[in-house]
Amino acid sequence: MIKNLFLLSAILAPVLSFSQAPFPQPEEIEGFFNTKTLVVLEDQMFSTYNIFIKKSMEEHWNITGYEFITVSEFNERRRDPAYSFLVLTETKFDKDKSGNIYNFLNLLMGKDVGRIEDMPEMCAIPLSAAGKDEFEYTYKVGVVLRFIQSHVRHLSEDPSITGKKYLKYYNKFIPEVQNKKILVSEEDLVPELRSESALAEYYSYEIDLVGDDEIQKAIMDKAENTLVLHKVGPEGEREGGICFKMLIGTDDGRIYFYGEHKITPKSSNGLLVNDMKRIGRF
Repeated sequence: MIKNLFLLSAILAPVLSFSQAPFPQPEEIEGFFNTKTLVVLEDQMFSTYNIFIKKSMEEHWNITGYEFITVSEFNERRRDPAYSFLVLTETKFDKDKSGNIYNFLNLLMGKDVGRIEDMPEMCAIPLSAAGKDEFEYTYKVGVVLRFIQSHVRHLSEDPSITGKKYLKYYNKFIPEVQNKKILVSEEDLVPELRSESALAEYYSYEIDLVGDDEIQKAIMDKAENTLVLHKVGPEGEREGGICFKMLIGTDDGRIYFYGEHKITPKSSNGLLVNDMKRIGRF
């Protein structure tokens, strides 16, 4: 999935470049549950990400023990299979000719390999567009962590859930969306959906247009039978960029819908009308 990658805290220079991080072998997936997860912090004194990842790990991470480490400690310990690593990365895609960069949260397995890009990748999920105000997305770190853990458990049950499009595997759960409440913020929708009446035109089940604070509360409370929209796209309407869209359960961490599209004049930066039609057709 990832075409070009480099670590936010300049773990290596110059930019790392590779065509595909290796997926873990079945024995590596099972070995993950016996690792300690080392969370790599940014080398910035006032990092908002560091604040939220520390709080979110405490509130949402229960699949392994964990520890917070520096960039230099990552370099020292990344070859040890006794550890797994949560790493924030900046990622570029060959198909995105606009030059946009996206922040991904990656779960990697420790392995004695020469290059970071050869470490087995358990999961990689978009968190935000690079350069975006961190306060606008870091409150969603908790639900992203819940998905990562849910995905690892899915991998343990079915190690074949890999490949470049593994996130689209979760679209098999779209028929279950109608039994849950969806929370969305206005800014994550295309303009033609930014009202309760517009949403109701394409989706006849429960969906609420809310503020970020209500979404944050649902994530913190692990609200039952509730999905939040996690949208990642470049600032503004930069044509050619990629818009990622996910509905994630605040209680179980499962993705119930995943989509991505290239931003064009006809398909702007947000959840599309066609996405709502797809979700609501069951």
